[in-house]
Amino acid sequence: MLLVFLMLLTASTLTVIGEVLLKLGVNVVSEQVGAFSLAPEVLWATFTDWRVISGFVLIFGGAIFWLGVISRVNLSFAYPLLALNYVLVLVPSRLVLNEMITPTKLIGAVIVVIGVIVITWGAANQ
Repeated sequence: MLLVFLMLLTASTLTVIGEVLLKLGVNVVSEQVGAFSLAPEVLWATFTDWRVISGFVLIFGGAIFWLGVISRVNLSFAYPLLALNYVLVLVPSRLVLNEMITPTKLIGAVIVVIGVIVITWGAANQ
């Protein structure tokens, strides 16, 4: 089970970093050519930005580790653990993207963590 949690942590870390890079990239592109749309110039600027490309690569890397997780445990056990991505993304959202972490977001994060604990505890007792 330790291997599963390590793979899940790796998948989540890669995914969260990838999402932050996507956000950084799309912010830059939005300043240059406007908000994301299907306009050819926007698509070109978006999908040639190094942050967007790197973000997709990291998210794909996370997906590879995710495949390792779901090949070893039930999906009904593993999938709710992805909710921890929300908790993890709070830190870079604040530090890198300068987003506000409100009390409501913190309470929600605590609820998510409690939910994950309940799910993993219940699975351990089966």
